[in-house]
Amino acid sequence: MASRALLLSCINGDGASFSTSRLLSPRPRYPSMPKYPKEPSSSSSSSAAADLCGGGGDVEAPAPDAEGEKKRRAVAVFSVTGVTCAACAGSVEKAVKRLPGIHDAAVDVLNNRAQVIFYPAFVSVEEIRETIEDAGFEATLIEEDIKLVCRLQIKGMTCSSCSSAVESALRAVPGVQKAAVALATEEAEIHFDSKLVKINRLVEAVEGIGYGATVITTGEDRNRIDLKIDGALDERSILMIKDSLQSLPGVDDTNIDPILHKVTISYNSDQAGPRNFIEVVESAGFRASIYPEAGGREMLRNEEIKQYYHSFLWSLVFTIPVFLISMVFMYIPGIKNVLDKKIVHMLTVGELLRWILSTPVQFVIGRRFYTGSYKALRHGSANMDVLIALGTNTAYFYSLYSIVRAAISPNFKGTDFFETSSMLISFILLGKYLEILAKGKTSEAIAKLMDLAPETATLLAYDGEGQVVNEREIDSRLIQKNDVIKVVPGGKVASDGTVIWGQSYVNESMITGESRPVAKRKGDDVIGGTVNENGVLHVRVTRVGSESALSQIVRLVESAQMAKAPVQKLADRISGYFVPLVIILASLTWLAWFLAGKFRSYPKSWIPSSTDSFQLALQFGISVMVIACPCALGLATPTAVMVGTGVGASQGVLIKGGHALEGAHKVNCIVFDKTGTLTTGKPILVDRKILNKMNTREFFEYVGSAEVNSEHPLAKAIIQYAKNILGEEHVWPEARDFESVTGYGVKSTVRDKEVIVGSKSWMSRLGIPIPTEASEFLMEAEEKAQTGIVVLLDGEVVGVLAVSDPLKTNAREVISLLTSMKVECIMVTGDNLGTAKAIAEEVGIDSVVAEAKPENKADKVKELQMSGKTVAMVGDGINDSPALVSADVGIAIGAGTDIAIEAADIVLMKSNLEDVITAIDLSRKTFSRIRMNYVWALGYNIIGMPVAAGALFPSTRVRLPPWVAGAAMAASSVSVVCWSLLLKYYRRPKELDRLRMEQIIIN
Repeated sequence: MASRALLLSCINGDGASFSTSRLLSPRPRYPSMPKYPKEPSSSSSSSAAADLCGGGGDVEAPAPDAEGEKKRRAVAVFSVTGVTCAACAGSVEKAVKRLPGIHDAAVDVLNNRAQVIFYPAFVSVEEIRETIEDAGFEATLIEEDIKLVCRLQIKGMTCSSCSSAVESALRAVPGVQKAAVALATEEAEIHFDSKLVKINRLVEAVEGIGYGATVITTGEDRNRIDLKIDGALDERSILMIKDSLQSLPGVDDTNIDPILHKVTISYNSDQAGPRNFIEVVESAGFRASIYPEAGGREMLRNEEIKQYYHSFLWSLVFTIPVFLISMVFMYIPGIKNVLDKKIVHMLTVGELLRWILSTPVQFVIGRRFYTGSYKALRHGSANMDVLIALGTNTAYFYSLYSIVRAAISPNFKGTDFFETSSMLISFILLGKYLEILAKGKTSEAIAKLMDLAPETATLLAYDGEGQVVNEREIDSRLIQKNDVIKVVPGGKVASDGTVIWGQSYVNESMITGESRPVAKRKGDDVIGGTVNENGVLHVRVTRVGSESALSQIVRLVESAQMAKAPVQKLADRISGYFVPLVIILASLTWLAWFLAGKFRSYPKSWIPSSTDSFQLALQFGISVMVIACPCALGLATPTAVMVGTGVGASQGVLIKGGHALEGAHKVNCIVFDKTGTLTTGKPILVDRKILNKMNTREFFEYVGSAEVNSEHPLAKAIIQYAKNILGEEHVWPEARDFESVTGYGVKSTVRDKEVIVGSKSWMSRLGIPIPTEASEFLMEAEEKAQTGIVVLLDGEVVGVLAVSDPLKTNAREVISLLTSMKVECIMVTGDNLGTAKAIAEEVGIDSVVAEAKPENKADKVKELQMSGKTVAMVGDGINDSPALVSADVGIAIGAGTDIAIEAADIVLMKSNLEDVITAIDLSRKTFSRIRMNYVWALGYNIIGMPVAAGALFPSTRVRLPPWVAGAAMAASSVSVVCWSLLLKYYRRPKELDRLRMEQIIIN
């Protein structure tokens, strides 16, 4: 529970690269529902803490000021005492934002922390702290270590023993908090303290145990770009280029590789961009362009595929002749006589040729196995390379001993196994080649996401009057912040931004999974990689590079694929002990057969001599050693998780790794929040009743003044209704002593009158009698699944309101389908019992918990867990976060608050309830694949090992040659990966497609 609670931490985000400026990121980090800065003004919203006074919102930063952006930003995190709900958070945020030089401010109610992004040139940390205290709260500056998450590409791993060795080496580095190594992706994700350890130290740790390491991401909140420099680079020109680039504002670091003619630049995208760098380099007399090998991981994988392919082809050049000499030519009379011709004593031409041909395969083509074995044994571990090296060396050197003795002895007739070693290496190389090809396809989801961005974009130039004077086509990687790009019908949006001219429909299905095009006009946000359907759009770019929605989705999916499922830990533990046990078993097999032959414990007709007994025992031992290799065991879980999470992302369901997948497939109880989850979260005031003949305008002026400081959805519904009566530009009277009471409502003083707006249960607690007329109104509202709200003026009930929050489309059908899947559904809400029961009855939920505070929701989840259920929580607000963390699987509605999304294990990007079913069904299908993978992985071993050890030989004379054992071992890995790849053809339940079609017809 403690480890999962870290998801809520405002300091350390899981599953994305850590950024100091995103400690309490006010925007959703999951880009299916991006909310960008609105120009030219900023708006802020704070998230509430309960269903009645808690709702959620997103803080939106002001448009960047050209002069202010040139100043270096700073981030301060404060511990704030006394923040209990959304109103408190809003008070702190508004007070801080009034200060000059504040870029953004956000308050985490759950953890009592506030993050402020500011410009030190205009305001100091102490001034910010004093402002928070002036707002009525105690504030203390928190000195935080900067924790980052970086990713490394690891070369040279062959099985789970290798990945375990790399993990151990990384975890041993001081300052590393967590390290996860994925064999399937050949990547490592490291969480580390940048004050204690640097990236190059992590690379050295990996290389120190014999594996290659290449940096994929540094985890720092900055963009990186590689440029190719044409022309000769000497020390003088390198220094000139470096100094020129370093002089640009926003450039943090430059690194020039004169051999590759590559310059790597780390920069702040708010201040500089790739076009600036190219201009500077070209002004120094050199030509520059985007480096063509920016896609490093794909290049490394392709290089590895080529290496195995060429190694396999070269091995065939030598192995096929060895096979023909050993297995075919010996049965052709003329050729047999030549091969049997003696050269020296008993050494024949055939033996000499087999030795000559197999030696390059053993020591040149197969040197990778020697290298891998040395690295593993040097650090006290054993992997696949150790088994292969032992098996092939045993066969080769026994054969070498046999021909040497035949050459020096006039009567020794030996038998060699050169074909065993060469054919074994060839089959293993073929298996690894096929395995890498298949593994590459498991990450196709990421590749497809990355390919969504168009290669080019049309950049617009404006004159002083705001008229377009020029447009030119540029490489999309050259786009910078605040550029204006043109998107034509049928074209892709090149980067995240805001529409400043035009209107159209944009197909966002490739990002959000939503099939219907979304209308876009001036002021609307668009996501990079989406397709413009009809009209022309002019888009001002707001996010580029690693900040873009597409990049954030890719990072989330990558992190999900790195996260190990709990079931994989058992496989890793087995693999750790498996190789030493196999070596012992192979040795015992050889010894048993050798002793059996030596002491004739079986009929002489089986084996004519003790020499043949030794050779047979040797073959059995090698076969056992090879076929028992646990390579496939290490691939069984991660390959299925990779494909499953990729498929989920393509369907709008972001699953945060194997832990979430494993938990979701066991879920038999789901707890739903009401507001924003089962309902749309956009309530409207549908009815009212004013008592005591009070004037309508006066009534709503008092109610609006009290509610205007609240960010809760119900309050917004009341305010909107009041504006319809009083006018959009109405100036509200000042509300003093404003207080938001969690789960009940608000109260304040307006024109020296105490105004209380809240629930009926609050009135009961205050001892306020409710008139019969008002009580009947409230009962009718609850029967219609509406929320009843009571208005008091100086302790007297002056009116009642009815607010309706419509149900989401297909909510009832989704609950029905979940019930048919044997999943119990429960609703927990902060709303009153009558309304809650009416909503529950409408959607088909029998069990209801009403008037629940945030901690009550978490308690209900724990209570269900104590009864033996595996519980999923579906919610969208900050008030759902404790329950999302407490649940076995937290599922966040994509349009919900950032903290809820951070706390969840699964994010529904489309905010559709149908995707709850998709998430559970996909997890069940994935774990079905994982179970079958273990059957494939262990089946070859369990069935093959007895046969390889000679169990069938006494009765049937059937034995498993070592090269056949090698082929079986390779086939097990390929089978596992291919079985995982079948998940690519996953289709969600047909009932959901039927529901979607019905909805389209209705609309």
